[in-house]
Order: sequence, then C-alpha cells, then structure tokens
Amino acid sequence: MPNVSINLQDSFKAYDVRGIVDKSINAEAVEAIGAAFVDVLELTGEKVLVGGDMRPTSSIFADAFARGASHRGANVVMLGLISTDELYFASGKYDAAGVVFTASHNPAEYNGIKMSKSGARPVSSENGLFDIRDLAQTYLADGIPTLSFEMIGQVQEQDVLIEYSNFLRELVDLSKIRLLKVVVDAGNGMAGLTVPAVLGDAHLPGLPLEILPLYFELDGRFPNHPANPLEPENLRDLQATVLKYNADLGLAFDGDADRCFVIDERGLPLSPSAITALVATREITRVQEAGEKYPTVIHNLITSRAVPEFVEKSGGIPVMTRVGHSFIKAEMAKHKAVFGGEHSAHYYFRDFYNADTGMLAAMHVLAALGEQDLPLSELGAEYEPYTSTGEINSVVDDKVAAVARVVDFIDPTLVVVTELDGTTFAARDGGWWFNLRPSNTEPFLRFNGESREPGVIDKVAEEVLSIVRLENDTISELNGTSHGF
Repeated sequence: MPNVSINLQDSFKAYDVRGIVDKSINAEAVEAIGAAFVDVLELTGEKVLVGGDMRPTSSIFADAFARGASHRGANVVMLGLISTDELYFASGKYDAAGVVFTASHNPAEYNGIKMSKSGARPVSSENGLFDIRDLAQTYLADGIPTLSFEMIGQVQEQDVLIEYSNFLRELVDLSKIRLLKVVVDAGNGMAGLTVPAVLGDAHLPGLPLEILPLYFELDGRFPNHPANPLEPENLRDLQATVLKYNADLGLAFDGDADRCFVIDERGLPLSPSAITALVATREITRVQEAGEKYPTVIHNLITSRAVPEFVEKSGGIPVMTRVGHSFIKAEMAKHKAVFGGEHSAHYYFRDFYNADTGMLAAMHVLAALGEQDLPLSELGAEYEPYTSTGEINSVVDDKVAAVARVVDFIDPTLVVVTELDGTTFAARDGGWWFNLRPSNTEPFLRFNGESREPGVIDKVAEEVLSIVRLENDTISELNGTSHGF
C-alpha cells in the first residue's frame, strides 16, 4: 500500500514548498507533487523544466518529480544544478512551467520547491499551489494514475548557465566600469556556481572585477555559516574580508542565490531599501531615455519610505503592495512596472520576466559604483535618509493577541493603524512607523520600522517588543497607559 505518512499541509506554504526532509517532504511525496503539478496546470504534452540546488536531496527530488511529471504526460527538461533565478530565466525564455528544488536560506535539514508557470509567472496559494498540494495528497494515498505508454513524456537534459549569464550581461554592461575589488560570500550555496559564470571568466570574457571568493564550494550542509545573509552574524566573515583586503564592496547571496546583500568598503551593510531606491532610479532613467514617460516601480509596505520618495523624485510612479513574490510579480505584470524591490532583498525586473534576481541587482550596484569615483559608503548614503531597525523576529505563541496588545497600547490620536499586510503603525507627525507581520514560512512575528531622526525608532522598537513578548496576554501589566511612543 502507498505510504501516506507525509502530510503535505506541513510543507506547502503561501508561496512555495518547504519542509524537513523525511518528515514533511520525501521523494515519494515529490513524485506525487510532480504528477499533480502537471495535472493541475494542464501540462500534459507540454515542456516542464526541473532543476535543483546543492542540497544533498535536491537531485534525488528532481528525479522523483520528473518521474511523476513525465508519467502524467509532460516532457521534462532536466536543468541540473541551478539557482532559483536561473529557473525563472529558463521559464521566461522558453515560456515553460518549471520547478527548482531548494529551501533557500533554511537550514540543511530542509528542502523544498519553488514553482513557476510558463513565462516565469508565480504559482502561489491563490492560483494553484494548494490545488497541487491536495491532488498530490490524493495521489500519495491512492497512487498516481497511469497513462498509456505512448502518452508518457520524454525526459532530456539541458544546461542554461551560459545563456543565463549572457542574458544578464546584456541587461547591465559592466565592461567599461573602473576596476573594482569585490568580496563575494556564496555561503556554500548556488552563487558559487553563478558568480564565476556571470561576474567572472568561467565561461565568458573577464570583466574589470577582482573577485575574492568566500565559500564557493557547493555544500548543502552549510559548513561555514547558514546561507541566510539577512542575519547579521552570517555577514561577519564577509565584513572582515572586505576590511582585510581593502575591497570596494562585498556581496552575500543566500542559498539559492536569488537574494543579494551588499556591504560597503567600511564593512557596513546597505539596506535592501537603499538598493531598491538605487536600482529604481537607474531603471527609471534608462527607460525614460528610451521614451517611457512615467515608469512604475513596485515596493512592498516594509521598504523604507525613502523608496517611493526617490521613485517620485526620479519621475516614476511608486506602487505599494503586500510582502511576497507572488504579490509583487502580479503587480509588476498589472502595472507593467520596470522594477520592484522588497525589504528582504528580493529584486524584480521587467526585463527579467518580472521575476526576482539578486545577481542582476548586484550588477546594477557594481555599475553604479564603477561608473563614478565615490566609495560605496558615500554613494549609498544618499539612498538611506532614515534610520531603520531592520527585521526583528519574535517567537510568539499567539501572534494575534500580541498585535492586539500593541493596538490597545497606542494612542489613536497620535498613531494611525492600517492593515494591508500585517499591521502598520505610523506616527501622525510622520516621525516614525513600524509594521508587525506574521511570517508565512517561519514561526515568527516580524517587526520592521524606521524613523526620521536617529534613535527614535530604536526606543519605539524596545517598547513595542516588550509588549509583543509578554507571556501574559492581558494588558494589565502595561498599567493601562496608551500613548504614541
């Protein structure tokens, strides 16, 4: 009898699939998911792209998915080792649906799936992801229906790394910038493959970049540090190396290399909001010079208020949306936006099929720095006029009650409360704002905030987090005092 010990509700999230190997995801479940992917998206007879990152189970899962997909009539193209944005490139170029096996920045015991419809369009809980989950669960219990032999799809292999590299180089020309010394921390993730291909001379002519590699060995066990640059401790090796070798900047990629974080020559990070503002102004200028009058830029509600200000200053139209790639990509398509950015260092480009790519964002930073003589610290300071806390996570049993405590605590005559994605609190005088949002993929309540004056948001954060983290769900410990912080 089929093994139905895997409950797919444990691994299917709002935007993708992530689970602990052999507990909430295994090869048998993945084979069922492959079959359900084809059936739900009606891909019988169509091309389906399949690749994976360097995690030990990714190739095993890719093979299992291919079996399920081909047995439901899809013609599978195995892409081998790929970053997530390589999948989006291939999906866009070949107008084919596909998947990449990765758990992004999650620890080594995890793996998962990021899915794409043809044209690099997202698959989320709102447009088929949960239908795939439910059908796959049925296939796990009852078995995958079989087709006649002549209807079973073919499986072939294709490498898209050089095509991907050429495509990115056509979008941003780095051949004429000044020589830059760049430290890159791949975190033992897929950037160890893509950085030499795109920025180095592994397959294409060299660029005026001296690359100092950190942890380029592909190793899904992450022996040096977790491949999650969002956590400050995971940037320490990069920061130290930038300072040691007097580098112009440092780049840190996450495990599947779809996100990139930037460190300046002093070893200090530039916020993803600053990168969003910098890239947005470059993309706005580029398309305006080509005749586009009022280009749109998408940003989520947690990015700095500086982002829409810079977009408007540059002659663009800012559009705010919820957090998450499926929402950003939908708004990118709806508004024909030239660019989009998130606080989590996901950057989306119209010229990259509305999909996110950390590599292309990094190339814009390299171009902006290399086309002038200022150090990155001075160039970047222009785009960070506010003080930000970054993302602060709290493990809270009852997230709804925690947010309610904060709502009860504030003075509504001094603070405006809105609900678009989580709950946003903004001082009526414009001096500060913060957002509380439950994570879609992890057991956290996330705090993000900023203020016009240094130190203000830190004091607000200290008080808010003390309320959020109360073990007692009553407000009595707060002495009943409402105020505007």
